[in-house]
Amino acid sequence: MNTKYIDLINQTFDFPQPEFELENNQLFFHDIDLNKLVEVYGAPLKFTYLPQISNNINRAKKWFEKAFVKHNYQGVYNYCYCTKSSHFKHILDEALKNNIHIETSSTFDIDIVEHLKKTGKINNDTYVICNGFKREQYITNIARLINNGHKNCIPVIDNYEEINLLTNEINGKFDIGIRIASEEEPKFEFYTSRLGIGYKNIVPFYNAEIKDNPKANLKMLHFFINTGIRDNAYYWNELLKCLKVYISLKKVCPSLDSLNIGGGFPIKNSLAFDFDYEYMVDEIVNQIQQACEEEGVDVPNLFTEFGSFTVGESGGAIYEVLYQKQQNDREKWNMINSSFITTLPDTWAINKRFVMLPINRWDSSYERVLLGGLTCDSDDYYNSEQHINAIYLPKYDKDKPLYVGFFNTGAYQETIGGFGGLQHCLIPNPKHILIDKDEQGNILTTLFKEQQKSEDLLEILGYKKEPLLEENIEILETENDLHLAGK
Repeated sequence: MNTKYIDLINQTFDFPQPEFELENNQLFFHDIDLNKLVEVYGAPLKFTYLPQISNNINRAKKWFEKAFVKHNYQGVYNYCYCTKSSHFKHILDEALKNNIHIETSSTFDIDIVEHLKKTGKINNDTYVICNGFKREQYITNIARLINNGHKNCIPVIDNYEEINLLTNEINGKFDIGIRIASEEEPKFEFYTSRLGIGYKNIVPFYNAEIKDNPKANLKMLHFFINTGIRDNAYYWNELLKCLKVYISLKKVCPSLDSLNIGGGFPIKNSLAFDFDYEYMVDEIVNQIQQACEEEGVDVPNLFTEFGSFTVGESGGAIYEVLYQKQQNDREKWNMINSSFITTLPDTWAINKRFVMLPINRWDSSYERVLLGGLTCDSDDYYNSEQHINAIYLPKYDKDKPLYVGFFNTGAYQETIGGFGGLQHCLIPNPKHILIDKDEQGNILTTLFKEQQKSEDLLEILGYKKEPLLEENIEILETENDLHLAGK
């Protein structure tokens, strides 16, 4: 009988797959011996496989290049990395090896951009697309970047006031974009995105606030929908509405020459994942080309802002199953030595699913289980896979350690989980390993961050600070009341 875990996988999926293969019943990921990784560094651990970042960037570039040639598309394609997906230096360093550009979303992003310029990772030719609702300091930082010579910085207008704020702080002429407030799918709790300016208001806004502004030069229209790029009627309908706005705007604004279609490429979340990226790119380019030809306007240069697609498939997490709890006749809980809420917060916050596979014991028989985290929170669990409402793993054996891997976790999980900060129930951040390959293809590993220690968390919580002395406290008297304040 075919009762082993490897039999289950072979009967359910095409396996092995490009990034996954098995040797001696142990899992390899992009030629990385994951069991050896655990032997050296222990578990729990998180890792980043840096070459996958460059791999995905260059895949996307080839798809757009092929589509441009096929349709004789006369624009230029610019790949931007959405930094909010992962701000880490090692991520930006790897991504920027590939002649790409950057999209920012908040104030401190500009400080990262300036650091990258100082270290020669980017230059004045690098586009910096500034999205997001812009508070005072974000405006100031954008202005500083442009005033210091970075003319390829394009702040994307998110609300009506931003144009005046930017005009007041930036010296000389500067380029801008406008973000379309897209209409969301009917199942959403809101109808129109809070980001950007409504479809019908964009041309009137340009005529009233930008057309006669001697400093602002409208270069870009920005389009993105929350559900991302999908081959469905909703996406194609919203894209066509965007193109109508672009064409109307282009006819009254000759400086407009770029369309930013945002990010939203999905990443692999199951061994059964199937998405035809090349077809989607080809059809997007085709739709834009046709719409512009019909109206007699030049096609725009295209920008994308792929974040999860760039970095997501580079990340992984490995946990050890500590213990199994039989809670009733049907449910078995495999308890991992970490927390899903803190290390993979999207599994808890938005019920996101990642590729999950055991690292070892593929020759063991399997069972249906639930995975539980260490926190005393009823929501700290993982109970299904993308393709089936269940989890199957090799049978628990207290005398045979079992390690479980979650893959393609590289986007958002560290920042949403509060990397290096407080964690729910004070479960520490696991150690983080960087994995690379040298020119000969040899695997190189580096310890990026040790697992959090008790003293790290106590320091954040204030237990290691000196107690306040009476002489360090003063009474501040105001017109209304009294306040205690530490000097």
